[in-house]
Amino acid sequence: MSAEEILSAQQEIIEEFEFFDDWTGRYQYLIDLGRKLPPLAAADMTAANKVDGCQSQVWIVVSGNADRLNMRAASDSVIVSGLVALLLRVYAGRSAREILAADPEFINAIGLGKHLSPTRSNGLTSMVKTIKAHAERALAQG
Repeated sequence: MSAEEILSAQQEIIEEFEFFDDWTGRYQYLIDLGRKLPPLAAADMTAANKVDGCQSQVWIVVSGNADRLNMRAASDSVIVSGLVALLLRVYAGRSAREILAADPEFINAIGLGKHLSPTRSNGLTSMVKTIKAHAERALAQG
């Protein structure tokens, strides 16, 4: 995995969203992505895995080490599940250093920054911060 692969994943997302003429289609696509997200086991839906700062409930489960962080996630909202699915495409399976070096530029490139409600936008920011915090801990642990 490399920084180029993260950029490539973000570019793919941008191109997928360009396919839609309006935000109705884009929201539907987000919902579809959310529905395809594999469910988390109830045992993974703990306070330790819960993302703070989200209006919806979101859990991100991270395993692995600084060389490769595996991620699984779920939300009780289908649109938020779609947002999580996009973040997993960009960050899951990457090294801690790659995660910390890569900003989720696709968010503004596809217009999410303008079209999400303030609470969902804050939640998306919290999800990114949570992922990056896991990467920082993995690096600190060696």
